[in-house]
Amino acid sequence: MGDYLLFLMVLLVVAAVVRGDFAFTVLYLFLGAFLLGRWWSGKALKSVTCRRFFESHAFVGEDVTVRLVIRNRSWLPIAWLRLYESLPVDLAIPNAVNQVITLGARSQSTLLYNLKSRKRGYFPIGPLFTSTGDLLGLSREQQEQGEIDHLTVYPRIIPLTRPSIPSRSPQGTLKSYQPIFEDPTRVLNKRDYIAGDSLRRVDWKASAALGRLLVKEFEPSIALETAIFLDLCTSDYDTHFRIDSTELAIVIAASLANWVITKKQTAGLFTNGVDQLDVTQSSRPVLPRKGRRHLTHLLETLARLQTADTFSIADLLRRESPHLAWGTTLIIITGKVDEILFDELFQARRRGLNAVIIMAGRIVDWQETQRKANLFGFPAYTIQNERDMDLWRQ
Repeated sequence: MGDYLLFLMVLLVVAAVVRGDFAFTVLYLFLGAFLLGRWWSGKALKSVTCRRFFESHAFVGEDVTVRLVIRNRSWLPIAWLRLYESLPVDLAIPNAVNQVITLGARSQSTLLYNLKSRKRGYFPIGPLFTSTGDLLGLSREQQEQGEIDHLTVYPRIIPLTRPSIPSRSPQGTLKSYQPIFEDPTRVLNKRDYIAGDSLRRVDWKASAALGRLLVKEFEPSIALETAIFLDLCTSDYDTHFRIDSTELAIVIAASLANWVITKKQTAGLFTNGVDQLDVTQSSRPVLPRKGRRHLTHLLETLARLQTADTFSIADLLRRESPHLAWGTTLIIITGKVDEILFDELFQARRRGLNAVIIMAGRIVDWQETQRKANLFGFPAYTIQNERDMDLWRQ
């Protein structure tokens, strides 16, 4: 643009010296082209709208197709429009949207591109940068910045069949092998009356039909209210394997939550990690609930979580566990178990809560931790990779 203005000044001087009509005609022509092109491109760019259409949620490994609709709402055609979509490295393929198109008056153009959900997270899609100029390239390009959308990629879910999660809450929907948890709503079979049987168990209708006393036997069942305590404090994981270990911890949490809610039980999530929607504080608790909608909310929270140098899992347990219902099972997913955490687990047990310890990733002192956990009666597992979760799939 600077060179062009210099050219106009030189042309003006020449026209003034020569005093010829042709020189002034050329000067007016170039000046008019410059002003018209600048006005045209600015007016046309402000009339351009861009919208994205895509599934805003996906699982790891899925491809997401984005349909980008660029529309010109004015009667002024756009000779060229440069488009550049800003995309995260973890999702995009090279130069997904980096091209130049032409838009006629009151017309639109549609572009398609794919995103690769390589890892879980909460990713910004955009902004889309649009720029244009006059046809001759005389004026400086004018640029507009579009809005930002987001794609939530859920963590990987490992399908589980029989996780070893204890419960003290009777009369639920899960079959139990502890006969003290008989459910009077689940009749297993009937047998002859034996002296000492409670009259409440007598099936009077069947007894009258057969002419002898019959009593009901009930199927044991339990309710499983689960609170997952996910440790994402960076200091609790080995420095060399921190990323893999914390991602594995999130996969474990997502898989267990999916299993619990699929069994029509309640599950909640408590973590010291940071939510990307509010990086100034730790993630808010997801209180135990049932249902697929609640599972979706829980998975969205797991997708957005980030590790941070924050308070310990023991502090989180001390703050949140007193508010949980009697019989709730605490699933502690962490990379380090110390004496302070054991003390908090003892206090939780005294309040009628169960506790299961799951250590994720490479653990240096696993044997010592397992010995202490067995000594004090806490089930403990170590999961170094996703294949180790096969023990809950048999």
